[in-house]
Amino acid sequence: MKKKIDNIIFDLGGVLMDWDPRYLYRKIFDDTEKMEWFLANVCTSDWNEQQDAGRSFKEATSLLINEYPEFKNEILAFDERWEETIKGAFQETVDVLESIASSGKYKLFALTNWSGEKFPIVRKKYPFYNRFIDILVSGDEKLIKPDPAIYKLAIQRFSILPENTLFIDDNANNISAAQQQGFQVIHFKSAADITHYLNQT
Repeated sequence: MKKKIDNIIFDLGGVLMDWDPRYLYRKIFDDTEKMEWFLANVCTSDWNEQQDAGRSFKEATSLLINEYPEFKNEILAFDERWEETIKGAFQETVDVLESIASSGKYKLFALTNWSGEKFPIVRKKYPFYNRFIDILVSGDEKLIKPDPAIYKLAIQRFSILPENTLFIDDNANNISAAQQQGFQVIHFKSAADITHYLNQT
């Protein structure tokens, strides 16, 4: 039997938000192979993760332009056209979130790896963000999942007990780190995972 759940923490990208730099770069590159090379070697996941950890986009793009001057315009697009990397929200997950919020049974929070510069652009566009009591953004805190410190900060900031909190994330490493801090977890694959888990409690 699962422990009682008082709180639910949602990851955002991959759970509620459909983010992928390919949505932007398919418009820029007319060759898929060239686009994939660019994302694997220039504007990489590791490079972008540093923005999630608090590095400014100005510094990040300048570093890459110095290294790859031939891709200056493509690199700048990651910053200047960043909104085009967001396709939208996953409506099925939003519907589950709204249902949970309407039930009044749980306190809702979010914990996201996201640039502190870019997150406000998205937050103001989607009313469902108002369902969260608080949202902890990695770029604002200079900490990123799966660093144990960001989970400990969330526990403190949200005033929660991890054993009574369900943490939802699409990243297996983030899930493993949350489990080590004592959270109940869902390795997110679909919105139905959340409904099924809550119906079993």
